Amino acid sequence: MSVEGVRRRKLYLYKKNLDFAIKKGGMQGSMRRVEKIMKDWIFTAASGKKRSVDLPHTWNAVDGQDGGNDYYRGTCTYEKTFAKPAYGKEECVYLQFHGVNACAKVILNGREIITHENGYSTFRVEITDWLKDENKLIVEVDNSVNDRIYPQKADFTFYGGIYRDVELLTVAKQHFDLDYYGGQGIKITAGVNKTEIRTTGIVHAEAFTNVADLEKEGLGIKWQILDAEGETVTEAEGADRIMEVQNAHLWDGVKDPYLYTVKAYLVKKCVEEEEAKSSEAALEGNRSDGATGCEIIDSVQCKCGIRTFFMDPEKGFLLNGRLYPLRGVSRHQDFKGIGNAIDHALMEQDMEMIREVGANTIRLAHYQHDQHFYDLCDAYGMVVWAEIPYISAHMPGGRENTFFQMKELIVQNYNHPCIVTWGLSNEITISGKHRKDMLDNHRKLQEFCKALDPTRPTTLACYAMCSPFHPVTKISDIVAWNLYLGWYVPGLFLNDLFMKFYHKIYPNRCLGYSEYGAEGMPNLHSRRPRRGDHTEEYQAKYHEYMLECFERHPFLWSTYVWNMFDFAADARNQGGEPGMNHKGLVTFDRRIKKDSFYIYKAWWSEEAFVHLCGKRYEYRSETISDVTVYSNQREVSLYQNGKLVETKIGTHAFHFKVKLEAENHLEVRAGKLRDQAVIYKTDRPRAEYRVTKGKSQNWV
Repeated sequence: MSVEGVRRRKLYLYKKNLDFAIKKGGMQGSMRRVEKIMKDWIFTAASGKKRSVDLPHTWNAVDGQDGGNDYYRGTCTYEKTFAKPAYGKEECVYLQFHGVNACAKVILNGREIITHENGYSTFRVEITDWLKDENKLIVEVDNSVNDRIYPQKADFTFYGGIYRDVELLTVAKQHFDLDYYGGQGIKITAGVNKTEIRTTGIVHAEAFTNVADLEKEGLGIKWQILDAEGETVTEAEGADRIMEVQNAHLWDGVKDPYLYTVKAYLVKKCVEEEEAKSSEAALEGNRSDGATGCEIIDSVQCKCGIRTFFMDPEKGFLLNGRLYPLRGVSRHQDFKGIGNAIDHALMEQDMEMIREVGANTIRLAHYQHDQHFYDLCDAYGMVVWAEIPYISAHMPGGRENTFFQMKELIVQNYNHPCIVTWGLSNEITISGKHRKDMLDNHRKLQEFCKALDPTRPTTLACYAMCSPFHPVTKISDIVAWNLYLGWYVPGLFLNDLFMKFYHKIYPNRCLGYSEYGAEGMPNLHSRRPRRGDHTEEYQAKYHEYMLECFERHPFLWSTYVWNMFDFAADARNQGGEPGMNHKGLVTFDRRIKKDSFYIYKAWWSEEAFVHLCGKRYEYRSETISDVTVYSNQREVSLYQNGKLVETKIGTHAFHFKVKLEAENHLEVRAGKLRDQAVIYKTDRPRAEYRVTKGKSQNWV
C-alpha cells in the first residue's frame, strides 16, 4: 500500500468512527445533559408572605391585567434547594435562565454569582466550583421603576418573575462557548449562489470554544450539514469553514420552509497514528476498523434555512428573488390570568392561530421572545421582525442597556433564518426629552448592529406623530410607522395620503406599516359603527379598508396588524375593560376569533372557508340590518329563514341588506361551506352593546 493509500485509509477510518459515534450515539466523550429545575420553588412576595410555586411564574398575573396602573413593581424572591447533579472530573455545570424580568440577582450557597439586567433573554453562569451536595439557590427578581433598564414606559405590562425555564446544564470542561452573551457557540450564515442550471447553498460556519488553542490541545472542529431526512449532504473540518450545499432546497416562506440541520462537534482523536515513515511501515500498521477513532468532547446544532431576501423601495419584499409581500401580525407573549409565564403549548397555540389567519410574517414585539417561538417561526416559514424594548422614551442612563440587550438579541438569534431585520427602537419620540442624546444613541446603535450582523438591515418603528422629516427616521436601513389613522385620528383615507406622500418625498427609502389597528370588543355592537365605539363591527370595517389600502400601495416592505391577540396594559383605561388593549384579532384568552380575524383570513389564507359576521350582535333594533360575510370563495349566498336573500360574486367581503323578522335564522353558503347565526328583532338598542368610556383615551 502506498503512503497516499495509507493516508486515505487513515482518513476513511477516522470518518467512519466519527460518523458511527454521531449517528449511533456511541460517543466516547461527554454528553451534554440538561436538567430542568421548575418545581417547588419558594416565592416570597412583597408582603413577606411565602408560598410554593412552580415555574414559569409571574407575580403580576392578576394585578398586571386589571387596570389602574398599580401593579406591583419591586423586588420579590425565589428560593430553591437542589442536589448536586452527577458530573465527571472532566465536566462542569452551568446554571441557565431563559427569562427573568427585569433584573435578576442570583445567589448560590450564600455567594452572589451573577446579576443580569435584561428581562427577555437567556443568561447562564458556571457554578461547578460553588456546588455542594445540597445547594440553596436564591434569585432576587426586580421589575421596579428605574432609569437604566428598558422598558420603563410603554403600552404593555412589565410582568415581574422567573417566567421561562431554568436549567442545570452539564457539559465537558472543554466546550463550545457558553459565556458569550447567552449564545450557542456557533454562528451560521447562509447564502445562495444561483445559476441558470444550479442553486448552490453557501453556508459559512464559525465555531467559538472556551479552548484558547485547539491545535495545541489536540482538538478540532467537525461540521456536518444534514437534510430534512437526516442524511449528510456535506461536511468539513475547522473552526471557520465555508461549505457548499449542492442543489440546495431553499427556505421559501410559509409554503416551503425547508430546514437543514448544522451540527458542530468538538473532537479529539482517541488513537493518533504517527505519519508512516514508509509505505511498508504503514502496511504493517493497524488495519482494523477500530484502529483509528475519535472522541467527541462536545456538540451543538441548529437549524439552517438557506435563503436570500431583499427590501426594495418600489417593489417591497423579495424572498429568493421573487416578490413576497410581507403581510402579518404583531404578537405580545402574555395570556389572560397567566401573564407572560406561558408554556410551549400556549406558544404553539398562538402559532396555529397565526397560521390559520394566513399571515406570512410576525413582528415579535417589543422584546426578545422565547427561543421556542423563534424555532416555530423557522419551522413554519414565518418571516420575523425582532427587536429590543428601547421604547417610548430615551433614558440617558439606559444607553448601555440598549447595547447590551441588542447584543444578546443578535448573538442568541443570529442563526434563525426566519429573522430578516433588527428593530432599533419603537415610538422613541413619544417623549421629546434628551433629543440630542437619543439621536446619538441611535446612530451608535445602528453602527453596532451592522458590525454584529452586516447581513440583515435594521429598522425603526416610528411614533404616529413623528414627522417623516425627523432625523431619527433616517438612521436605520429601512423604516416603518405605527399609524392609527381612522382610529385615534378621524379619516381612514389619511392612510393613503401618508403612504403616497412618504413615497413621493423618499422614493428610495423602504417604508412599512409596523402597527395599525382599532379596538374591538366582541360584546360591543352597533348598526352604525363609528370610530371610537370599540365595537366588533367598526374594527372589522377599519380592517376591510386597511387591506384594500395596502393593495393600492404594493411598495410597502411589510405590514403588521396591531395586534394578533388582545394583551394587558395595566395603565390603560380607554373604555370597555380597564387594563387591556383590545386591538387584537383574537381575545386575550384565545377563545374568540373576532370578525376582523376572518377578513384577514379571506385575504391571506388558501384554506376554503365562509364566515358570517355579527353572530354576537344577537339583538338588533333596526328594520333593515347590514349582514357581512367574509370568505375566500368567489360566490356566496345568504339565506334567511330558509329563503334565499341574495347571491353575490366578489372577493373577500360580501355585504347584504336583510329585512329583519322577529326571529332570523341566517345561513351563508359557499359551495359546500356553511355558517349560521340567529338574530332577533327588538324594539330598542341594547344598552350593554355600548362602550363605557374610561378616564383616559390612551395610556400616554
